[in-house]
Amino acid sequence: MSRPQLEVADIIRSAGADFIQRNRSWLRWTHLKVLRAIARCRTAALGGHIDQCTRCGHRATISYNSCRNRHCPKCQTGARERWIAARRRELLPTPYVHVVFTLPSQLASLALQNKKVIYGLLLRASAETLLEVARNRAHLGADIGFFSVLHTWNQKLQLHPHVHCVVSAGGLSRDHARWIRSRPRFFLPIAILRRVFRGKFVVGLKSAFERGQLHLAGELAPLTNPKFFAAWLRPLFRKDWIVYSKPPFGGPEYVLQYLGRYTHRVAISNHRLVSFDHGQVTFRWRDSADHNQHKLMPLARDEFLRRFLLHLLPKGFVRIRHFGFLANRRRAALLPRCFAALHAVPPQAQSDPSTAPTTQPLWRCPKCGGPMGSRRKVVFEESPVAAGVVGSVDRRSKELWENRFLVFPQLRHFPQRFRPPNFIYAAGEAGKPRKSAPGVRLGQGPGSTTQPRKELSDGYRSTQKPSTEVDARGSK
Repeated sequence: MSRPQLEVADIIRSAGADFIQRNRSWLRWTHLKVLRAIARCRTAALGGHIDQCTRCGHRATISYNSCRNRHCPKCQTGARERWIAARRRELLPTPYVHVVFTLPSQLASLALQNKKVIYGLLLRASAETLLEVARNRAHLGADIGFFSVLHTWNQKLQLHPHVHCVVSAGGLSRDHARWIRSRPRFFLPIAILRRVFRGKFVVGLKSAFERGQLHLAGELAPLTNPKFFAAWLRPLFRKDWIVYSKPPFGGPEYVLQYLGRYTHRVAISNHRLVSFDHGQVTFRWRDSADHNQHKLMPLARDEFLRRFLLHLLPKGFVRIRHFGFLANRRRAALLPRCFAALHAVPPQAQSDPSTAPTTQPLWRCPKCGGPMGSRRKVVFEESPVAAGVVGSVDRRSKELWENRFLVFPQLRHFPQRFRPPNFIYAAGEAGKPRKSAPGVRLGQGPGSTTQPRKELSDGYRSTQKPSTEVDARGSK
């Protein structure tokens, strides 16, 4: 795939400090952190490296490092390939079904204020719905396995929480001795999935409200009253929730192609961006109501960034989860039984090593075709090239690094731990990392107020006793 001419990082850099000043009322530290990471991704601000061929030793030009933020459109290729390679060993020789669970639009404002609670409840309720209905003997009577991917956006970048589930069209019997297949063009009844999913989610939402886990502010502040909250939930039972089941996939090969499009992506990719002129961003979107026709959506720059920041996930939130016999605690015991019930050989046990799946390198040498696996670090400094440094930055890269605070001046006051050492932090301000003398621990150098520890022969350590009674009380 060719490199896009326009990126989300270009739009963020053009917004600069004016965007932060105009939206100071709702911007938080997490928003600034993501904006900063995307704006600095693959620039001189993060340093660089030189790739070297492991076969012939050919060295490529200097490449800038990535930010590795999961919201960055450019930093998910490697993680996606590694995840797909791990999932390739778990694919069964059976059709797969795609099921989508969607929250009603009335819950969008609640989800925006309680992302961790609502998104976690959505993943849990959808998984319990599939497992419970599939175990019912009136429908399938089997223990299925699947993975779920959380998406919070639609084609217009609006808030639209939903879960994509890739489910095996069948499962193990209750005694885990045989494989039960579903019907060729029918998996589970959609009407029952809707009612069970609605009931489980509403019960979980009421439980979260009773425990005080919901944050209700702004237009949702009146819902802190239990009677108002119950009246607000009551209309949700008067309509059917959206649960969509697509036809079964063609086979495991198509599943791998599908995984690459849906797993590691947040909000929008750079290839959907069309133009950025006069403060207006234009991107492609697919209109499902008009036979999936591709159209263009123009948005103001601030509105585009506002919609993009709606989909930031909470810190530590896992958006890809596995359930059933693919759950982490059951996979090692049940997955071999699935292969045995289907009379198939697991990929790990294949006798021919040439047919085993291998991870292909993302970049090959232009001279010999070997993998570009070896890397050497490049440090960008104002001083000349020091000993042990592979390369230095050119004038243009140095200017980009020195002027990076022109984009977000507020980031000048970030904590020191977020700033790399040996770099220029502002005009005329050089970074001076703290270093201790060789062989001396921090706090034990010249001018230190702490006392050094004495090493005993038996391996234990002891500190000097306090000289005064005040010191003794303070040490306690």
